[in-house]
Amino acid sequence: MSCSSIAEGIVRLKKEFIKHQQLSRSFMLETIPLSYSEVVPITTCNLLKLIEFVSQNPIYVESEETKVLDVPCRSYSCDVNEYWLSTKKYDSNYQPFYPTWMLSAYALAWCTKSLGYNEIVDIGSGDGRIAYCGNLLGLRSIGIEIDNKLTELQQEISSITKVKYETVNADATVFSYESLGLTKPMIVLSCLPEGGDILTKSIIPHVKGLNGLESCGFNLMGSHIPKRYDRESTGWGWGNIFDTYNLIIQKCVTLPTYWTNEQELDTAYIFTKSG
Repeated sequence: MSCSSIAEGIVRLKKEFIKHQQLSRSFMLETIPLSYSEVVPITTCNLLKLIEFVSQNPIYVESEETKVLDVPCRSYSCDVNEYWLSTKKYDSNYQPFYPTWMLSAYALAWCTKSLGYNEIVDIGSGDGRIAYCGNLLGLRSIGIEIDNKLTELQQEISSITKVKYETVNADATVFSYESLGLTKPMIVLSCLPEGGDILTKSIIPHVKGLNGLESCGFNLMGSHIPKRYDRESTGWGWGNIFDTYNLIIQKCVTLPTYWTNEQELDTAYIFTKSG
């Protein structure tokens, strides 16, 4: 199965699911299939591990069985306010905790593996869902998170589920990436172009300059709609960063995030490699 087929299936599932929900600003919603289907071609074993992550995560407050596109699913409501407020207290936090869908985290890890990377490093890793999914797919997985409360949450979920990955409680803009011994990493930068300049300009040159790298990639969240700060529509808001650091676009996938539940277009995730 391809990365694109998983991403397209997730978006299709999300659109049908959200059509029948009453959205609220207090609670966010998502759904996970209970078994493999042609709509979302993820193995039943890994879907059950995603459900286990959600079941052990206190941000999820309610769940119910449902069917979406004739696929048996479990749907969840989620409240991130406590952790969102916790991350706001850090001056160097450029994207408060506001997670992607669990299925989207899995798709990002799958795309990383399909592009041939050995490691996935999630910057601003929140509750650790991307690193968790990377482990399920056999990648060396590392989550770097500035908020100690979220780092503790990662460690608790990892311990209960026995899905192990590396958690680092640190400011990613000044962290010593040499200490990780990376060989061929995909760095997931959890920030949008409107406020991500400082984060990207701190991390990208540092990682590119590491000794012993076979190659490295950077994943950025973007917008499908050209904005005034993006001089090229193909830059998804990151045109200047691509040019400055000679990043070559490998793939772009569209995936649901909590902030796109009420929108027709979901979030663009751009996989780039260092040129």
